[in-house]
Amino acid sequence: MNHHALRRSFLCQFGLGSASLGLGLSYSPWALAEPFGAMLATAWPAQADPAPFWVSEKLDGVRALWDGQALRFRSGRPIAAPAWFTAAWPAQALDGELWMGRRTFDRLSAAVRRTSPNDDEWRSVRYMVFDLPDRTAQFTERLMRMGTVLGEGKGHGAWVQAIRQFRAVDTAELKQQLAEVVAAGGEGLVLHRADALWQPGRSDALRKLKPVQDEEAQVVAHVPGKGRLQGRLGALLVELPDGQRFALGSGLTDAEREKPPPVGAWVSYRYRDRTPSGLPRFATFWRVRLAE
Repeated sequence: MNHHALRRSFLCQFGLGSASLGLGLSYSPWALAEPFGAMLATAWPAQADPAPFWVSEKLDGVRALWDGQALRFRSGRPIAAPAWFTAAWPAQALDGELWMGRRTFDRLSAAVRRTSPNDDEWRSVRYMVFDLPDRTAQFTERLMRMGTVLGEGKGHGAWVQAIRQFRAVDTAELKQQLAEVVAAGGEGLVLHRADALWQPGRSDALRKLKPVQDEEAQVVAHVPGKGRLQGRLGALLVELPDGQRFALGSGLTDAEREKPPPVGAWVSYRYRDRTPSGLPRFATFWRVRLAE
């Protein structure tokens, strides 16, 4: 099967056939709205049994989706990667993370968002693959296929590789693995249920485990400061995906209070727990989510 036939076959899995945007340009499923483009993780429940799951390190990188021809952000917007970076990649849809290593997010984010790629920066980037989107195969099957597609000797280049997946037999072993990753500078673990089919959007089959949780919310207003913050931002009024709102003030630097994220921006915040109504406890501002 040639490259274009493989691409048509993949599109058909989503019921898209060979649809086009006009002008004779076919589109990929990754170019659709975000819920169709990526399987997204939910928080790991305390004391849950990890035995039915595959486990990998959670990379603090930039999520990227390869459709067999183009590399895209989760939103569907193309990533301006150098041609040599993806030249030898397979004609197979891949889901993964662009990554430079632990504690390098700001440098990586700047590099992959340039409209004109810098070759020197991209030589430090790796595409760490953790899934092969396929609605018909369980994750263990997809994982085995990943080893076949990306295995040594396949000629895909040093820039793309499968992330290491392992098993934890019980909660104690999972906690030990988490402690080792965090001590080495990592941010946490991802758990993927072995028998789960691929599906877009948030899924309980894909979980994330971190010492401190983080989520995203959209800025809907700026709350004026009082006292020592008079004349500056006091807090960001943010809205969760379920429509609930709360004031996010902790964690903002003086520079961010002087020039806060604009209304409409998405921001990431960290928190320890949630109230019974679902609002985060002890939330602190982390960073602005850059456009994708």
